[in-house]
Amino acid sequence: MTSTASHTDLRKEQGIEEQRPSWQLRLRRFGYTSPARSDVRDRLVPAYAQPSPRLWMAFGLTKPTAALVVRWSAWAGPLLITLLAGLTRFWNLGSPKAVIFDETYYAKDAWALIHRGYEVNWAKDANELILQRNGDVPIPSEAAYVVHPPVGKYVIGLGEWLFGFTPFGWRFMTALLGTLSVLMLCRIGRRLFRSTFLGCLAGALMAVDGLHFVMSRTALLDQVLMFFVLAAFGCLLIDRDRTRARLAAALPPDEDGVVRPDAYTAEHTRLGLRPWRWAAGLMLGLAFGTKWNGLYVLVAFCLLTVLWDVGSRRVAGARHPYKAVLQRDTGLAFVATVPVAIVTYLASWTGWILSPSDGSGAYFRNWAATEGKGGNWTFLPDWVRSLWHYEHQVYEFHVGLTSAHTYQSNPWSWIVTGRPVSYFYESPQPGKDGCPVDAGEKCAREVLALGTPLLWWAAGLAVLYVLWRWFFRRDWRAGAIVCGIAAGYLPWFMYQERTIFFFYAIVFLPFLCLALAMMIGAILGPPGSSERRRVAGAATAGVLVLLIAWNFVYFWPIYTGQAIPIDTWRSRMWLDTWV
Repeated sequence: MTSTASHTDLRKEQGIEEQRPSWQLRLRRFGYTSPARSDVRDRLVPAYAQPSPRLWMAFGLTKPTAALVVRWSAWAGPLLITLLAGLTRFWNLGSPKAVIFDETYYAKDAWALIHRGYEVNWAKDANELILQRNGDVPIPSEAAYVVHPPVGKYVIGLGEWLFGFTPFGWRFMTALLGTLSVLMLCRIGRRLFRSTFLGCLAGALMAVDGLHFVMSRTALLDQVLMFFVLAAFGCLLIDRDRTRARLAAALPPDEDGVVRPDAYTAEHTRLGLRPWRWAAGLMLGLAFGTKWNGLYVLVAFCLLTVLWDVGSRRVAGARHPYKAVLQRDTGLAFVATVPVAIVTYLASWTGWILSPSDGSGAYFRNWAATEGKGGNWTFLPDWVRSLWHYEHQVYEFHVGLTSAHTYQSNPWSWIVTGRPVSYFYESPQPGKDGCPVDAGEKCAREVLALGTPLLWWAAGLAVLYVLWRWFFRRDWRAGAIVCGIAAGYLPWFMYQERTIFFFYAIVFLPFLCLALAMMIGAILGPPGSSERRRVAGAATAGVLVLLIAWNFVYFWPIYTGQAIPIDTWRSRMWLDTWV
C-alpha cells in the first residue's frame, strides 16, 4: 500500500509539472521558482517585512521602547533621511550669488510668467541688474519665443513670489521638490519592496547623489519634471495595492476559510473610479507640461498600469485576464490618465490663452488672426489654432537642435557619468571669495552637475541585475523599475544627433536608486539565509554604501561652488571628459 501510494503521488507531481507553463520550465535553469500556492490574499497583498526590535535593544533600549521605535520606523526613517537631505540642499542656497547656466532663461521666464502670464524678452544686461538690485527691475512687455511648456516655470516662479527675484528665491522650489522627492522615494521603495529598510536605503542613496543635489540647488526644469514623474509612479503604485486589496476582499473563501483563485470573481469584479489613478494622470499632465519628454513617461506608465491590472486579475484566478481588463478596466484607465493629462497640459497655458490677441500679448497668440487666416480649421477657436501652430514650431525646434555645445553628451555616456555639465566656474585670487590666502595660485570655484560616481557606476551593474531579475525571475518589482528607467532614458537614443545633456538623466535617477537598493537587498541575502551569509552580505553592502556616502562628501566642494586650491580641484577631475 505504501509503495502504491508513493507511486500515485509521484504521478500527480509529474502531472503538475507537465501542466506548468513551458516558460517556467525553461527559466528554472536561471533560478526561477514558481510562487508557493497559499492563500491568494497573501499573493495579491503581500505583507510588509516586520523588523525585529533586537537591533534597538542592543543599543540599550527596553523591549517595549524598541518595539515602539520599530512601529514608527515606517515614517520616522524616511522623515529623518528627508531632514538630512533638506539641510544639505537648503544650506547656503543663495550661493553662488549668480545666474548660473540655464537659470538665465528659467528664472527670468518664471518671474515674467507670474506677473504677465507669458514670457518676455529681457535686455542683455538683465542678469547683472537683477543681482545688483535684488530683483527690483522693470519687467519688459515684448513677448519672447520659448520652447518649453510653462508648468516648471510656474513652479520656479512660486519660490520667487514667496522670497523675491533673487538666487534663493528662484532656487527655493527646486530645493523643496528635491527634498520632498527623497521622502517620496523612501515611501515608494518601502511599498515596492515591502521593506522599510530598502525604501529608506533608496531614498538615502538619492540624497547623496551629486546630480540630484546640484539640480535641487539650481533653477532648471528637469528637477521639477523628475518630481512629477516620481509622484505619478507613486500614485500608480498605491493604486495597484488598493485594487489588489479590493480583488482579494471580493474573492470568496472556501469551507476552510482559505481564499483561493476564483475565475468569475476575478473577471467580473469592477474596481471603481480608482482616485489614485486619476491623481497619477494629473501628475503626468504636470510632467508633460514641464517638458515634452514627460509624454514618453505618460505612454510607458499607462502600459505599465494596464499590465499590472492584467497580473492582478490573473493572480485572482481570471482565465482570460487581458479580456477582463479590456472590458472592466481599460476605459476608465484611459480616461483617468490620457484625457486628464491633456486637460492639465492645456490648463497650464491659461496665462498664454488669456493674454491679448491683438499683437500685444504672448508670442504667436495672434497667429490665427494674422498669418493663420483661412484654411480648413477656421471653425476652431483662434487660440486653439494659434497654440497648435506654436506647438508645431516648438517641435520643429527640438528635433532640429544640433548646434554644438561644450558640455553636450551622448546618452550612451550617461550611466558612467562620462560628460557632466559645469554650471558655474570662477578662478578667485588667493584671499578673495573664499580662496585660502596661502593657496599660492588661483583657486577653482565650480558647480559641476556630476552624479556621485560610485553610485552611478554601481547603479549600472544594478540595472543589469534588475533586467535579469525581471526577465528570468518574473519579478514585477524589477519590471516596474526597468519601466521607469526606460521611459526616462531610452527616448534620448532616438535623438543622438540633437544637443542633449547629462542632467536630463535626473528624470530616471530615482529608478536607478531603486535598482541599486534592490541589488543591495540581494547582497544582504534572502530570508532564511545562514548567519554567515548574512554577515558577509551585510559587510559587503555596508562597505558599498559607505563608499558612496564618502564619494559624495569628497565631491562636496565642486557641488556647492566652494573655492578650493587648483590642485585640490584637479584631484577631483577623475576623467579627462569632466574638465
